[in-house]
Amino acid sequence: MIHPTLAPLPKGFLWGAASAAYQVEGAWNEDGKGVSNWDKFVRIPGKTFKGTTGDIAVDHYHRYREDVQLMAELGLKAYRFSVAWTRIFPDGRGKVNPKGIEFYSNLIDELRKAGIEPILTLYHWDLPQALQDEYGGWESRQIIEDFTNYSIELFKQFGSRVKYWVSLNEQNIFTMLGYRAAAHPPGVKDEKRFYQANHHASLANASVIGAFRTHVPDGKIGPSFAYSPAYPLTANPEDILAAEIAEELNSHWWMDVYAWGKYPKVAWKALERKRVVPIIEEGDAQLLEAGRPDFMGLNYYQSSTYEKNPLEGGVGQAEMNTTGKKGSSKDAGIQGMFKTVANSYLERTNWDWNIDPDGLRIALRRIESRYKLPVLISENGLGEFDEEKEGGIIEDDYRIDYIRSHVKAIQEAVTDGVKILGYCIWSFTDLLSWLNGFQKRYGLVYVNQHEEGEHDLSRIKKKSYYWYKNVIHTNGEEI
Repeated sequence: MIHPTLAPLPKGFLWGAASAAYQVEGAWNEDGKGVSNWDKFVRIPGKTFKGTTGDIAVDHYHRYREDVQLMAELGLKAYRFSVAWTRIFPDGRGKVNPKGIEFYSNLIDELRKAGIEPILTLYHWDLPQALQDEYGGWESRQIIEDFTNYSIELFKQFGSRVKYWVSLNEQNIFTMLGYRAAAHPPGVKDEKRFYQANHHASLANASVIGAFRTHVPDGKIGPSFAYSPAYPLTANPEDILAAEIAEELNSHWWMDVYAWGKYPKVAWKALERKRVVPIIEEGDAQLLEAGRPDFMGLNYYQSSTYEKNPLEGGVGQAEMNTTGKKGSSKDAGIQGMFKTVANSYLERTNWDWNIDPDGLRIALRRIESRYKLPVLISENGLGEFDEEKEGGIIEDDYRIDYIRSHVKAIQEAVTDGVKILGYCIWSFTDLLSWLNGFQKRYGLVYVNQHEEGEHDLSRIKKKSYYWYKNVIHTNGEEI
């Protein structure tokens, strides 16, 4: 529907930005921090762009006060960050590391002094390597207890000062890339193990939400899901069916469990025939059903378009574009179900991600219609090559255009009737982009950090920083 006028965003809308511990902090082995799965994985030759690691990242651990000052100057209303599990429990459990508590406590205090709402993510992919070595991490039900105990410690330490919490970040991504594509730790390709590890993560998520109700009764918590709404390539019923199957297996498989505690029936039947469904034990269903969140966290970057994928000779798993060489990605799918295909109506980034602001509106409407939950847009942004020009100028008009179009989609969704709590740009500063190194830049603030050579890690405000400052100041009235 085309609205003649758009409703204003609500007062108190959380205009924010986001980051993740491994991607920004650095100080990977300082002040008692333990080794995470990513600390180990990046040391495997060929896994990351030019062998980049998060050992230093952008040194937020030592420069957080400088970064928070930049946030305050921006007028940021919220900052979403994650806690490194290994800073709190170096071995995943046992004795608390006081230096880790001190760092995050200081960060939270700095944010609150600046009038910035802290949004704390409990898990953003950095699992203690000790737990991976001991029992296989997410492949064991022991992770439920350990993750819950870790989370309770954070609730006790910070619950009086932090009222917005994200339980798991992109569970669909860290399980799929870790256990299906071997692109993330632990580097496994096993569909059965993928679905079982994912089930344990869902149980851990529900367990943590249950504990949260006791320890932070006046707070809000929810998972952040990487949602890429499915489109059919054509009106051919075969393509429509392929898109519906993709929506079930790639999205409902997680969001239905978060909201209702139940796996989608059609998807379950399909996986049951393949003998890859997870083992469900007594009490699992009750735990999942009791874990309904306060909001659905939405990490939105792109939509995906699908067509029929033959059972014989169809497309399977494909390599991702991690180099920034446009057009180097390949279509992927599940034989007999669906395959991705380029959408001729959409432009793509240098990393072959579709640019589709209307897809954000579609995602928000689908979540509202299906789950009746408020939405926190916990990530949305553009990863591209940024160039520092003479005089320390970074003219990232392409990022402004991207964010502007997505903010408009938010306004349209609000006018549609969707309740949205806030919007966190990914990311505040440039950061380590996991497999893509430092060349793929997302930040409103440029950081002088690169794959090679020595760099001073200085911070420079990009053109998008000043543009977003005005968006916040006008509560989205001027975009």
